[in-house]
Amino acid sequence: MRKKTESALPVVVIGAGMAGARLAARLPWATVVGEERHAPYNRVLLADVLAGRYAPDVIALPATEVRRGVRAVRIDRADRLVHCDDGSVLHYGRLVLATGSNPVLPPLRGLGDTLPDGVHPFRTLDDALALRAAVRPGVRAVVIGGGLLGVSAARALAECGAQVVLAQQGEHLMERQLDPEAAALLRVHLEALGVEVHTECRVRGLRCTTATTTESVRAVELADGYELAADLTVLACGVRPRTGLALAAGLDVRKGIVVDDELRTSDPYIHALGDCAEHRSTLYGLAGPALEQADVLAEVLAGRPARYEGTRALTRLTLRSPEPLRALDLAAFGEARPLPGDDVVRLADATRGAYRTVVVREGRLAGGVLLGDLGAVAGLARTWQDDEPLPPAMSLLHLLIDDGGH
Repeated sequence: MRKKTESALPVVVIGAGMAGARLAARLPWATVVGEERHAPYNRVLLADVLAGRYAPDVIALPATEVRRGVRAVRIDRADRLVHCDDGSVLHYGRLVLATGSNPVLPPLRGLGDTLPDGVHPFRTLDDALALRAAVRPGVRAVVIGGGLLGVSAARALAECGAQVVLAQQGEHLMERQLDPEAAALLRVHLEALGVEVHTECRVRGLRCTTATTTESVRAVELADGYELAADLTVLACGVRPRTGLALAAGLDVRKGIVVDDELRTSDPYIHALGDCAEHRSTLYGLAGPALEQADVLAEVLAGRPARYEGTRALTRLTLRSPEPLRALDLAAFGEARPLPGDDVVRLADATRGAYRTVVVREGRLAGGVLLGDLGAVAGLARTWQDDEPLPPAMSLLHLLIDDGGH
């Protein structure tokens, strides 16, 4: 029998992103420190802030007490202390690392430790606000990276009236989520909005001009020698877990901070969740799994039995538009690329820009992509998340046309 319940122990959370804020909302006695000056916000909606659809206060999460603008600089595991850059020292009974991830800055010629004027990452609310202040009709913007974040940024910049070029090194857009056919429809959608898309396009460097001591970007250089004129350059090349604090404290770190099913690190008094956490060799980097982890950890820290066994995450993207016919809904889950022996069925309507495909492997739904018409997404997602054998009488076509009764 425990002498002291988990809920009686002081909990310190480092990081006030979506995962940290969700945990703090469930554990009102926790102390939360966050580097950003803003209240916690919904990072999924940053492209809407960039496009001007939402003001920052609209994407704020429910009120959570956070020590804003405070950075944790060192963890003393022996005495269970967190040292912060403002000189404060916090004692913990349980420590939670919700440090998130940093944008990947690619090794480009002309890109040093200090970003030239006009070069922006796209990861935080400050990044979105800085881009929003810089963009104007006619400005030439190059987005480097054609994943989920790059596509969202390109669409938002085009909505602001910028002349946008999207440079993607891979064979097609959103390679992690989409099959080639769905990616082709997404490309058509972006090009219809004026976005110039280059795939299989490797960026070599940035060309900058110097005025006094300030460098400003003027062009993006491609590997084949071609240059893309740029007043703004957005780096959307992926993210990397923030593990520096954990490494310095001697915790087990591989790709991320290694955690077990109770989100516990190699130190039994320290947990990790969200983008920085590696669970069963998996890094998720998505909001859904981070929130699910926070809910499980809240139960664990309250002294109740709970385990995190992984998340079967669905990626959903809505590219909004003032013109209804130019809005685009997209959902992807599981493995959309079939393996030999898989069954595949597709429904496509090029005139409406609608596309649905599912992959069935050994009698179970392995993955799928829906673009344009998401009427069947709820039923498909439930079937996939349950991971149960499909009923023998259920045809593949039924999977795609069933709307869940709506």
